Amino acid sequence: MPERAPLRIAFTNIPRRLWAGGHNYQRNLFEVLNRYSPGTVTPVLFAGTKDDPEEIAALARIPAVELIQSPAFDRSGTGLFGALALGRDGPAGAEFRARRIDMVFESARFFGWRLPFPAIAWFPDFQHRLLPHLFSRSAYWRRDLGFRVQIASGRHIMLSSASALGDLRRFFPGISNGVSVVRFATEPPVSLLATQPFEVIAHYGLPPRYFYLPNQFWRHKNHQIVVDALDLLKCRGLDVVVAASGSTQDFRESGLFERTMSDVRSRGLEMNFRHLGMIPLDHVYALLRASMALINPSECEGWSTTVEEAKSFGVPMILSDIDVHREQTEGSARYFGIRDSKSLADQMLQVVQTAGPATVRDLLPNLEQRVEAFVADFIQLTRDVMASRRG
Repeated sequence: MPERAPLRIAFTNIPRRLWAGGHNYQRNLFEVLNRYSPGTVTPVLFAGTKDDPEEIAALARIPAVELIQSPAFDRSGTGLFGALALGRDGPAGAEFRARRIDMVFESARFFGWRLPFPAIAWFPDFQHRLLPHLFSRSAYWRRDLGFRVQIASGRHIMLSSASALGDLRRFFPGISNGVSVVRFATEPPVSLLATQPFEVIAHYGLPPRYFYLPNQFWRHKNHQIVVDALDLLKCRGLDVVVAASGSTQDFRESGLFERTMSDVRSRGLEMNFRHLGMIPLDHVYALLRASMALINPSECEGWSTTVEEAKSFGVPMILSDIDVHREQTEGSARYFGIRDSKSLADQMLQVVQTAGPATVRDLLPNLEQRVEAFVADFIQLTRDVMASRRG
């Protein structure tokens, strides 16, 4: 039996279509908290009235998760105005009080500098500072000011990597906030692994041997380099297939997906670069487990969810050579420069030449230790924040 009552932490729903990595992060966090430390935390998920009913129902089925739907969590912008102008998002704060919340977890939403609850602000990455050319002036400053007001409001900042910690210190020098690095690990529930991978492969008309790229179609995810590498391989007489999945909408650059697919067609790569769209999570895991390798060509990550999931199954990885990928894999993957399509093509060729027969991988035996460490670090963070508030 736990020695204390469960800590009631407010989370806001992250729609998968808007940010699949954030959605999967929270789903995994809820699952592993219940599995490895039951009775310690009660995640209270606050969703908007228009959020996908099936998606939030699936989260509510995770043991200990409480689901609250309220107009206060619709993305209307009125709450943000109150948070900035008055120091408090009144409607959201009223819901938090009514549900006896102990702590608030802020992810891409600010509830005000007068929020009467201890709060953790999760900064997934500093993409706008690292890749400013991908942001309009207004989008850049919205994101930067969001970080600045959370810092100025004394939020305890949670990061997912030492790489992000270095960025925080470089871009916001001299901050006095509490800062914690909590590296997450994933352990998908058994229910998402029941689908037979070879049935999913057949459903999408894929060959038995393929690479998998499950990233949302955003510019910084760098899909174009994969198309370029496939073209180089085809010129060498090698036809390989990359199955890609995820949202095709980039709010910063409308038409990116359509332009990329037009390029795919003009090069005659329709059978090599196969975009499957948004697919069910059980299909994502099925395709990952049976792939020759995961490809993540991203130009910027905080701590890649797709890489972490590949690690969980021991799937070989071909990754962009960015600091966080090196940190996350400890040198155990293949790497290529974010502009070096030839290097990526060479790495793909080596995998094709050395891969054995098509196989389906299961969760690795050492996964439990990594997940337990993630849970312990997250719980310690919440206790530190509560203690500092009381102090």
